[in-house]
Amino acid sequence: MRTFIVVGHKATTTPDFSLEDIPGTSGRLDILCRCINAAFVISHGIRHDVRILLVLCGGEPHKTVCLRGEDLRHLNPDERTTAALLKKALAIVAWPEWSMSTSGIFVRTGGLGEVLSDLKAKGIKPAYLREDGMDVHEADCNLSGDAVFILGDHLGMTPEEETQILQAGAEVISIGPACLHADHCIVLVNWMLDTGMLGDQTIIRPIS
Repeated sequence: MRTFIVVGHKATTTPDFSLEDIPGTSGRLDILCRCINAAFVISHGIRHDVRILLVLCGGEPHKTVCLRGEDLRHLNPDERTTAALLKKALAIVAWPEWSMSTSGIFVRTGGLGEVLSDLKAKGIKPAYLREDGMDVHEADCNLSGDAVFILGDHLGMTPEEETQILQAGAEVISIGPACLHADHCIVLVNWMLDTGMLGDQTIIRPIS
């Protein structure tokens, strides 16, 4: 299962935002909604072999929302419906352990540090996407099968976050010299994996 980790530096950790004004009331949760759609949604289906972790830093404590394609339901292409699913997830009581909101969507307290600790405990070295990194085709880290990709939002990563990521054994890689939106990067990585450029194959099932 390919995994995308996206850090939302101002993304709200509460359900107190308006679905009529997602960018203005949620700490740019709309960016993360676009990343969800880029990760999962294809024509007439969703990807079964994808997981996305959204690290929400716009409140205390930080929270992480996980969406798993293998059992994800009710996901539609529009941002409003995606934001409504996140709103429901943020409304439940969160603990350090995962709690399920709706099918395929889970939430817990904790931020980037906890996510990186989980990867380290499993011996997984992530790929950190940054435009000045090593060319993706020359990278030494695993970029197939259970590959993990870390991306920042419109604010990028703080120096402290970059230190955490590098200490977790991440390799800094680039899929091109231009500074792209996170959701565009996800689309390109999915395409590379789909076409075998990075040695993976996709599993697709219809939307339900």
